[in-house]
Amino acid sequence: MTIEEVQNEIIDEFSMFEDWEERYQYMIDLGKDLPLIDEKYKTEDNIIKGCQSKVWVHANMVDDKVNFTADSDAIITKGIIAILIRTFSNQHPAAIIEANTDFIDKIGLKEHLSPTRANGLVSMIKQLKLYAIAYQTQLS
Repeated sequence: MTIEEVQNEIIDEFSMFEDWEERYQYMIDLGKDLPLIDEKYKTEDNIIKGCQSKVWVHANMVDDKVNFTADSDAIITKGIIAILIRTFSNQHPAAIIEANTDFIDKIGLKEHLSPTRANGLVSMIKQLKLYAIAYQTQLS
């Protein structure tokens, strides 16, 4: 699937829920299915700066596609990073770099987060794109 196809799938899934209580629960469930980071990568170097909670992200490239794993010490944050990893993992670095993140507004996520969590969301996206830039540089 392309990034846009994954984003549209996420928009469809979130539209099935009546209210944000149900959407938060769905995000928590997504966090439980997150491809977990290996314990050896839970280091200071892999913590996303700018997040209220601790969020660790690790990336590697296989067959010219970036794969992400992550974890967080907070259940909502774990759900947020799970959505982003589902969107960007197993994609070509250039596609990640060029991808827009309007789907986050379309599911209403940013407006239902506290200001510190919303800042953390921006930091997560920025970090995933920085990994993609680093891997794209290796390919060039």
